Amino acid sequence: MKHISLVSVLLISTIGMSNQSISEDEFPPLTGPYMGQTPPGMVAEPFAPGIISKQGWELEGVFAPGMKEFYFTLNRGNPSATGAESFRPTVIGFRQENNNWKKYIEFPRAGEITFSPDGKRMHMAEGYKDRTKTGWSDRQSLGPLFDREDFGIMRLSASAKGTYVFDDYKSNGVIRMSSLKGDKHQAPVMMGPEINSGKATAHPFIAPDESYLIWDSKRDGGYGNSDLYISFRQQDGSWGPAINMGDRVNSSSWDAYATVTPDGKYILFNRAIDDNYENVDIYWVDAKIIEELRSSN
Repeated sequence: MKHISLVSVLLISTIGMSNQSISEDEFPPLTGPYMGQTPPGMVAEPFAPGIISKQGWELEGVFAPGMKEFYFTLNRGNPSATGAESFRPTVIGFRQENNNWKKYIEFPRAGEITFSPDGKRMHMAEGYKDRTKTGWSDRQSLGPLFDREDFGIMRLSASAKGTYVFDDYKSNGVIRMSSLKGDKHQAPVMMGPEINSGKATAHPFIAPDESYLIWDSKRDGGYGNSDLYISFRQQDGSWGPAINMGDRVNSSSWDAYATVTPDGKYILFNRAIDDNYENVDIYWVDAKIIEELRSSN
């Protein structure tokens, strides 16, 4: 259960009841920036509808720095089976070559994917892969500070300074931070109540310059099951209050797993389309919302 998100606990028990077979290996020609998709406006909309976001279960859409690679996670399990046989989360990677996007890699998910801001490292919970001349190295451990039995890391996000921010479902859903001093990470500390309030607090994304943090949580006054929140770094280095990202981003359903594209222009996140989490899509929205929230709070 270490690399399964809080909502995935529900998915394990429900995905086997779905009779939807995902045809994930057939893609139309995709040309141009952003997987050939027309960018969204200030209201969230599905990302690549009918191509990436379709009937079934798609999670964790993320572009790599340079905007020439796109990764997302789907279920490769047998929809007619039950239990573990029905749930096999798998990462699919696309690469843009000569302006055309083509699937180039597939591997089992072992932690939610994020990237170091320089694009040289693919973080996967308490593990990582380093970029090589031909692709990616084998998954390696970040070491005993993070690879601990009492931690339940689902997503770890890194800033340009090397700060790590990660969630911990084994502690009832909290977010921790580890700063880098010299070439060594410091012991992780739990972030303050600005971040760690509410329930199911998870899936943090820290801005490369550490100016803001986005995560999802169930809090009083939210729009639905789980909402996306943002906190801005203050001049004294502290974190400001949690700000709900509003109804142009959040819905009455489950909204989670936010990342910001490396060019800073768009936010990608997930939304449950049904109450059973059998249909979960990737959405995106203009990241100008971040600056609007910064200036109005």
